[in-house]
Amino acid sequence: MSTNSKRSYRWLLWTLALVGCALDQAGKYGVFALLQDEAMANSHGAKAERIVIPGALKFHVEFTGEKLPSDAGVLQNWSGPNQPHVNRGAFLGFGGGDGAGPNGNLIFAIVSVVAAGAIIWWSTRRSIAQDALLCTALGLILAGTLGNLYDRVVFDGVRDYLFWFFAFQTAVFNIADFLLICGAGLLLMQAFCGSKGTSEEPAANGAVPSREVAQVAQVK
Repeated sequence: MSTNSKRSYRWLLWTLALVGCALDQAGKYGVFALLQDEAMANSHGAKAERIVIPGALKFHVEFTGEKLPSDAGVLQNWSGPNQPHVNRGAFLGFGGGDGAGPNGNLIFAIVSVVAAGAIIWWSTRRSIAQDALLCTALGLILAGTLGNLYDRVVFDGVRDYLFWFFAFQTAVFNIADFLLICGAGLLLMQAFCGSKGTSEEPAANGAVPSREVAQVAQVK
């Protein structure tokens, strides 16, 4: 067996997961802190926007107009004292959005925990660790899952702030959502372009069921 076939890319999975999650949280805290005063001073609602790429991308934040509760922890107060508007639904607001309520947020949080646990377990399989493309895909998906799971636990919903409006208007999303999309796309590439041996012996090698993991990208 060649040296390359024994190489493990588990480090790549975990690097992408941790760095991606950190970037997601830095973006959320940073943008909400940057635009908080402007949003609260807006007479047309507690919201603010800032163009990032003219004609293509802008920051869009909203607040409920209420202060955070007095017992809010330091993690909630890092961006300021005001309560951010959050999405309690699934990916890009699917699955209930604002109308999902606290129970909806709990359900999606549980799904995220299960998905993250499954990816972590799959990462222990030797055949997974030796596939660079699969480790990259799973690392990005895990990063997005953890980033939005953090929001669900700390803020009772996901903070969205990126609005893409080039050619067409999208829902407001965040870096974690972008990582989920990229990870799902790479996972599909791996499913169609992966090694012949992996595709022929998924059960024996402990290979990840690509279609099942791709569904993780639909959960925030």
